[in-house]
Amino acid sequence: MRAVWLREFGGPEVLVPGEAPDPRPGPGQVVIEVAAIGIPFVETQVRSGVAPVPLPRLPIIPGNGVGGTVVEVGPGADPALAGLRVVTSLKGSGGYAERVAADTGGLIAVPPELDLHDAVALLADGRTAMGIVRAAAPRPGEWVLVESAAGGVGSLLVQLAAGAGAQVVAVAGSRRKLDLATELGAKVTADYTEDGWGDRVREAVGDAGVHVVFDGVGGAVGRTAFELVAPRGRFLMFGAASGTVTDATVAEVFQRGIALITGGQMFGSPAGIKALAEAALAEAAAGRLRPVIGQTFPLERAADAHAAIQARTTLGKTLLIPSGDLEVRS
Repeated sequence: MRAVWLREFGGPEVLVPGEAPDPRPGPGQVVIEVAAIGIPFVETQVRSGVAPVPLPRLPIIPGNGVGGTVVEVGPGADPALAGLRVVTSLKGSGGYAERVAADTGGLIAVPPELDLHDAVALLADGRTAMGIVRAAAPRPGEWVLVESAAGGVGSLLVQLAAGAGAQVVAVAGSRRKLDLATELGAKVTADYTEDGWGDRVREAVGDAGVHVVFDGVGGAVGRTAFELVAPRGRFLMFGAASGTVTDATVAEVFQRGIALITGGQMFGSPAGIKALAEAALAEAAAGRLRPVIGQTFPLERAADAHAAIQARTTLGKTLLIPSGDLEVRS
């Protein structure tokens, strides 16, 4: 089968198309014919060798989140799974391929109302966004600041916070991205590449500041957002796309009474994480949540997909499509 290999850490060009043995299902596993593969930002950091997660031993076929149709069922697995449309995570590797073997315990059935591409776009980003919003519990009328508001997670956070009745401040790095956030429900927008963006946000929301920040960027953007949090507000840290986490001291958090919420408080157990993904798919199937798929690439062009994400020129979610049946949406 066709696959993409990572044999050394480096720039996008180290992602090299090649061949790999067809997977066979082990006990309690199935083989999935892959329709789409999601690329989260953290995979570009892993590929470069600088990531906020443990680095894998090479060589590997990278990729974690996939969706497709079950085409083979292994020993001990339910034969009725054959033909089922599913999404699943793969324990961190193996996803950039035409077919994958996956444990049945991680399979999530895709609702019939939902396109497989949309389901893959929601697998990782949807469960992340659902966990963040449930932990923050934004209330009607509260100001909620969303960093990277036109990204895969950010675009969902904008929708979920606005759907809860909150007033959303969308922060992103271009007018095109901010226009998308406005379309999704943001009331105030700010371009973090412009000097003084934090001051303009404060002018829009009032001197007290924002009640909630969803911080997936860290670095200077996260620090400015932290300074905008009102006393007794909530600051949720779930990523470091800038390469560094937000610098906030214990003394600052304590003095201002800020609730600092991190990953374990948002996502919980593996079963809880799977339930969040199922909830995201159900919301989309019901028409209450729209995944934004800004761009798709053929499997062989994984390097181009990584380059686009790393250059921050993408909107929403980026997918790899093994079949080459591409559809660009925004």
